[in-house]
Amino acid sequence: MPDIKYKYRINELMHQLSVNEYRKAIRLIPIQLGISERTFTNYRKIRQNDKRDIPHEKVDLLEKLFGLATGQLQNFTWIARPIAETNEQVKNLPRKINL
Repeated sequence: MPDIKYKYRINELMHQLSVNEYRKAIRLIPIQLGISERTFTNYRKIRQNDKRDIPHEKVDLLEKLFGLATGQLQNFTWIARPIAETNEQVKNLPRKINL
């Protein structure tokens, strides 16, 4: 069975906890996030190619709870070009589009 790629490293981080810490975390993290335990379980199951996502403020709080730097909870990287490069592309577009 192939490894399932999750969008966020929540399960990986949870499994690094001791059994007692894991049991406490399962109950305390949803309280800290202001969500239900079921919603937290759903957050843990979001796969890499799912359109579902966790709200940014919840991701930020999860990173703090796990002692991670910003952006370390996610299992993916955004590929984006700087605005300055994008502006240059826009300047080179034709002003009038013939339909």
